[in-house]
Amino acid sequence: MYEVKVLFDGYSGIKEDGYYANCTCTLLKGPQNIIVDTLTPWDGEKLRAALNQHQLECEDIQYVICTHGHSDHTGCNYLFPKAKLIVGYCISFKDRYFDHNFKDGETYKINEFVKVLPTPGHTMEDVSLLVETKNKGCIAITGDLFEREEDIIDESIWQSAGSMDVILQSKNRYKILEIADWIIPGHGPMFKVLEEYRVKGYGDKVPNTSDNSESSTTLENM
Repeated sequence: MYEVKVLFDGYSGIKEDGYYANCTCTLLKGPQNIIVDTLTPWDGEKLRAALNQHQLECEDIQYVICTHGHSDHTGCNYLFPKAKLIVGYCISFKDRYFDHNFKDGETYKINEFVKVLPTPGHTMEDVSLLVETKNKGCIAITGDLFEREEDIIDESIWQSAGSMDVILQSKNRYKILEIADWIIPGHGPMFKVLEEYRVKGYGDKVPNTSDNSESSTTLENM
């Protein structure tokens, strides 16, 4: 089983001088140590220090998984020279690339406790992790499939953060809500999946896009 440690809660929002965001960064400590989403390129020292607090060095990480390829989720990949990379649908180690059919919905199994599944919508190559834990059941680490907990009630939050396909993203959000006991979203703290969230769901419904008529918004890099 794995210990799931949120090293940094993500955030996003508008201030007087512009839009600010950084991703949630999560450590999976277990049979194979895994980092999910590695912040911006300016965060290397604080990420290294956070790992040290858990008695780990960057060389101890076997997998780096980025839920999608935006810069605030991939910035410190360079810190992990011994890790296999999964960035969206792309799997590589050094200069070698591996085939995997994420496009047709195929899950990538890291081990019996951790699997990576395609959850496109925010980008068309987004992935999420499902982690089986002893104390919290199934934890889904979703990147920007979910911006933060509040976007389950207020759909405009995730739609305005950028979605290449709002209907597909909506269906994948519903799928995760049905599976997970807890969700670690892209730009907010971990939250428990309440039964009312599953009832709210999305299923095959077309989400309300009245305030966001285009499926891709201007905030495409978050």
